[in-house]
Amino acid sequence: MTMFHAVAWVDHQNAQILQFDDEHIQAQKVKAHSHHTRQHGSSVRTEHEYYAELCDALAGITEVLAVGPKTGLADFRHYVEKHRPALGKQIVGWEHSDRPSENQLVAMARQYFLKYDRMSGTPTPS
Repeated sequence: MTMFHAVAWVDHQNAQILQFDDEHIQAQKVKAHSHHTRQHGSSVRTEHEYYAELCDALAGITEVLAVGPKTGLADFRHYVEKHRPALGKQIVGWEHSDRPSENQLVAMARQYFLKYDRMSGTPTPS
């Protein structure tokens, strides 16, 4: 099943990706791994591994709305801009939010994409 839109709720510990169309929702979760060592910079490497896994999960989705708390979203955005600029073109919006329910997240994304698609002049595939 090919889905055109997705919303990704992202913080420093886990992410929830919801791909959707008019009738279906497909959920996927990505969790950060915690394997800290005493070696300098291990927490940065762990965070990069998490963001890389999240980017891999988002690959191939046409339009993504990224949602999350301010610092988690800012760190993910920085990672994308620096390490995965091609994916950055697929992320059409960055919205700050507390943790909404899955239904609230999809409703927020549907509303966002309705406005986004109208502004860009592209019809939303069904």
